[in-house]
Amino acid sequence: MTNPLSLLQSRSRPSRQATETPSRERSAIAAIIVGFTLWCAGGATPTRVAAATAQTAPPELNRILQDIDAAANRQDIQGVMQFYSPTFVNSDGLDYESLRQGLTQLWERFPNLSYRTEIESWERDGNGFKVETVTEITGVETQNDRDLRLTATVRSQQHYSNQKIIRQNILAERNQITTGENPPTLQINLPEEVRPGERYNFDAIVVEPLRNDLILGYAMEEPVRMTQYLMPSDLTLEPLAAGGLFKVGQAPSTEDNRWISAIIVRKDGITMVTHRLRIVAP
Repeated sequence: MTNPLSLLQSRSRPSRQATETPSRERSAIAAIIVGFTLWCAGGATPTRVAAATAQTAPPELNRILQDIDAAANRQDIQGVMQFYSPTFVNSDGLDYESLRQGLTQLWERFPNLSYRTEIESWERDGNGFKVETVTEITGVETQNDRDLRLTATVRSQQHYSNQKIIRQNILAERNQITTGENPPTLQINLPEEVRPGERYNFDAIVVEPLRNDLILGYAMEEPVRMTQYLMPSDLTLEPLAAGGLFKVGQAPSTEDNRWISAIIVRKDGITMVTHRLRIVAP
């Protein structure tokens, strides 16, 4: 994901030149992605779990998810990590230690994060479970008298075995950070998945009437890679005359995941969004 915190911070400065992002901020945002989906158990394949509903989930599964939720909400890193196997792997390349470090940095930035997870489906798998969940997260960071408000939703599958999460695959994610008195409200049009080589549309439309407001914007596509969490991003905002960003992209020729991001700036607020686009073969 293009680092929304860093992009917002770079635009809060007077200069409109491209600005490099400190790597510690990128790794903190990396934790957002996995932080949303800490409290589940499910398979590591991109296919949705065709299984029982949340209402039929066994008590032990509900209990473990509730315990992880509670530990995350009080930002108890030891309490959270006890539910992860030392051999834990994530579809984006995260492992046990990078997850721990990322969450620690994230919670330093956002000391009041709130997590809420719901089970979408589940099934037994040997001595554990495969579970698909949706996790929502909200929080605020105050920086230089400026509030950065975070809202995000992630859908994932995880595999839970012997009371430990051993694998995780992120199926969809939507992240937004806003700042200012009146940040633009955006309508995002982007498919969750496309075929290799397929063209797709990405629209970030400002919902409110523009009147005489000048808006600036920028769109970016990046591969989902562990190394991208630590790399700085540069950008230069462009004036927008059509009430938003309207882009046409083309998926790579092989299966992959992409972060598609947009930032919209006007005099009274900034909105940054990042969505995940999955490239999946038929």
